[in-house]
Amino acid sequence: MTPSDAAGLAILALRDRRLAAAILRVLDGHGTAEDHESLPPRQPDESVIAWACRSRVAGPLSTEWQEACARIAREAHHQLAQAAARQVVPIALGDARYPRLLSAITEPPPLLWVRGQPSTLVKPGVALVGSRAATPYALAMARQLSQDLVAAGIVVVSGLARGVDSSAHAAAVSARGLTVGVLGCGIDRIYPAEHRDLAREMEVAGAVISEFPPGVPPLPHHFPLRNRIISGLSLAVVVVEAPEKSGALITASAAAEQGRDVLVVPGRAAGGRNRGGHLLIRDGAKVVETADDILQELNLHRDVPEAARLREEMPESVEFTVDELANSTGELPNVVLARLLELELAGKIQRIGGGRFVRVLT
Repeated sequence: MTPSDAAGLAILALRDRRLAAAILRVLDGHGTAEDHESLPPRQPDESVIAWACRSRVAGPLSTEWQEACARIAREAHHQLAQAAARQVVPIALGDARYPRLLSAITEPPPLLWVRGQPSTLVKPGVALVGSRAATPYALAMARQLSQDLVAAGIVVVSGLARGVDSSAHAAAVSARGLTVGVLGCGIDRIYPAEHRDLAREMEVAGAVISEFPPGVPPLPHHFPLRNRIISGLSLAVVVVEAPEKSGALITASAAAEQGRDVLVVPGRAAGGRNRGGHLLIRDGAKVVETADDILQELNLHRDVPEAARLREEMPESVEFTVDELANSTGELPNVVLARLLELELAGKIQRIGGGRFVRVLT
């Protein structure tokens, strides 16, 4: 699917999500008999936009569907031009840069609008989600889990909301790790607005993304749709804290439907601030106390021995930088830096200025 077709289908989805979803299912080979019955056959060389518009018009063909097609096509081209001017990267379903995990969900977004580094989307990720009105304990756990996950080379995924989400993102940024924020509005705006600076920091080494075309406001029904993308990008969803009714539980539900692991950080029973999380545990979700619990559940391994192995790669008497060591080891620079910080704290290496390090010989 071309970016123009994908953008047009995203525009159509704002008006008729059921039709857009049916077209997507047919296109990717997962269409049901009901989908095929509700859609007219696609003509040879017919664009997706033209087919979608024709499918939306009941009765004999008229100029109505042609006008609708032209209108959506113009809007799609305008959005793509605006995206290019703002350094926003549109990635259509089927593009090699489109995240494989997300493409496998039931209704993947036809187009992702990406600010930042698109390569972040294809790396292994874990979602950290939770209450906007989080307790200090939940905020501290979100920060610690985020720092430890990025140190292990995992991308932290969340929704850029207040509370747990923003704590997880900010911790990943401060640890020089990778993080992805998924918006419930158009990519040309950040919601809540107070997170604009955080979003800009995330774009340097991570990404902020949305399925919604530019100009779309943060409406309430957009956030459950946003949540399926958070889980769809991730190997697992970790609920850090959630009351009985919360968006985090919607993300956990989407994760279960998508075949992703759901894990929960337990909290205090008093006050009901984590009752939703405790209900998930009762239903079989695994308990998380540290990042190691997440890595073990996913059959991944924290690179604790990697810091020691990394030290063996360092020249004994020559200065080196993060990038030089990353090139020699094949590791991502942010992962190398996290391990260098561990070694520096342990007194194994020394920072000498100018972004350079030397080994401390013992």
